[in-house]
Amino acid sequence: MKNNQRVVIKLGTSTLTGGTQRISPPRVVDLARQMACIHSRGNEVILVSSGAIAAGREALEYPELPRFIPKKQMLAAVGQPTLMARYAEFFGIYGKRVAQVLLTRADLADRSRYLNARNTFHALLNQGVIPVVNENDTVATDEIRFGDNDALSAHVAGLVEADVLILLTDQDGLFTGDPRQDAGATLIRQVPAEEFSADLIRAAGGSLSGLGTGGMMTKLHAADLARRTGTTVFIARGDDTDVILRLLDGESLGTCFAPMQNKLEGRKRYLLAGERASGALTVDAGAARALAHGGSLLPVGVASVDGDFDRGDTVRILSLSGKTLALGISNYSSRDLRNLCGKQSGEIERIVGFNYGDEVVHRNNMVLMRNDG
Repeated sequence: MKNNQRVVIKLGTSTLTGGTQRISPPRVVDLARQMACIHSRGNEVILVSSGAIAAGREALEYPELPRFIPKKQMLAAVGQPTLMARYAEFFGIYGKRVAQVLLTRADLADRSRYLNARNTFHALLNQGVIPVVNENDTVATDEIRFGDNDALSAHVAGLVEADVLILLTDQDGLFTGDPRQDAGATLIRQVPAEEFSADLIRAAGGSLSGLGTGGMMTKLHAADLARRTGTTVFIARGDDTDVILRLLDGESLGTCFAPMQNKLEGRKRYLLAGERASGALTVDAGAARALAHGGSLLPVGVASVDGDFDRGDTVRILSLSGKTLALGISNYSSRDLRNLCGKQSGEIERIVGFNYGDEVVHRNNMVLMRNDG
């Protein structure tokens, strides 16, 4: 694999702890060495790291706490600076500087904050600094959480236009079945640039250690999101010798997901970054076919409107069977669209009193999610 690439690397809690209850300094030093090496080769590196809550528990000597979000936020507040201090120390061994970046979904769902975050990443990378990213657990609620750092890493990959996303975990990659229960399960080496099959989705299993919040299904979802923005994705075992170096040298390790398209333009990456839409539009079969062939969504094809949203908000576009076809920016509010369902574009101004365009969602403000409808 060539150098001079932008690489996002996600480290899960199980990778950082080696399956124990403590962050493993030898493990983290070795991973820092590998990242420093590829950085010195001319690659830009962004690290998405779990482990703040585990570091907080360790720092507080494993207190007995109820399992609800405020306690987790407290542990993250204690553990995050501890974790960052270790990264600063361990990367410093190899002459590399790091910076902390904390994000929530709201930071990427708002266009202005999305652009600010992107500019910050670019400024850090231009200075040769390695950003260390985590979810801002101390302020995140259910409504603004990414949910797991697999998803966060995919959003970051889209935000920075990464060439490669490496998801390091406690498994060798994605298998045809659960290798813990199926002795005949085999490693899937390559996933082509096409929609995931039902068999592939069924093959995704859970976390081996129980230490993190993500399992193989979350990694599959993250891989799908990242490959749609033009990023090549790897899922591989974090404790394999020199796993990062070997992957970037082109060695066949883990599972590789081919990108589904070239890099998306900025507005479409922003749509995928927001992903949690304000509402939904269900479209008829004719509109679904038109979308699949690159067309815009017209009011005549809208069958129903769900949720409350304003003009300029992101909406999910669904088929009659409920499958997500696309994400897009609506030219009209939900209130106006309820009056425009099934109408011709030429009737828009007569019905709502104004016209923001013939399209409900223009194809330039839309990202297709599926090929079926």
